[in-house]
Amino acid sequence: MSNDFLYEMGYPGITARLKRLNDLFVVQTKQFYKEFDIDIEPNWHMIFVLLEKEEKLSITEIADFLQISHPGVIKLVKKMKKNGYLKSQQDPNDSRKHLLMLSDKAIENLPKFHFYWNAATEALEDMMDNNTRLLEEMRIVEQHMIESDFKERIVQKLNEKKE
Repeated sequence: MSNDFLYEMGYPGITARLKRLNDLFVVQTKQFYKEFDIDIEPNWHMIFVLLEKEEKLSITEIADFLQISHPGVIKLVKKMKKNGYLKSQQDPNDSRKHLLMLSDKAIENLPKFHFYWNAATEALEDMMDNNTRLLEEMRIVEQHMIESDFKERIVQKLNEKKE
C-alpha cells in the first residue's frame, strides 16, 4: 500500500476504499463464475441463501431482511427470474402481493453453488487471517448509521463548530 493515496487519506478515504474492495470482489467473482461456467451473478448469493432459509418471501420482506432498497431487490429478482432461478406465486392472504421462492433449477443447482460459495468463504477467511475484527467493526459502523446516519452526523459536527 506504499503509493495508495486512499490509504494515505485515512478516514476520508474509507468510502472509496470500501467501494474499491467491493468492485474487486464483484469483478473477480464474475470472472470465477464465468471460468467455471456458473450462470449466476455475485449479488444473487444472498437471495439464494435467504430464500433457501425462509422458503417464500415478498420483495418487501427480502429488502427488509437484507437491509437494501426495494428497487435494488426488484432489479436482482428480475434477473434471477429471467435466468430461471426464481418463481413467484400470489400471496393467499393478500392478492396484491407475490411471494418469491427458489425454482426447481435453483434447488437442483444449490449443492454446486454451495460448494463454490464455501470455497469463497474459506478464501475470505484466509484473506482476513481468520480474524473477525473487520466484521465486528462493520457491525459497529452499521449500528451507528442506524442510530444517526452519516448526513445527520455531518450536520451535527458543523453545528458544533458554529457554537
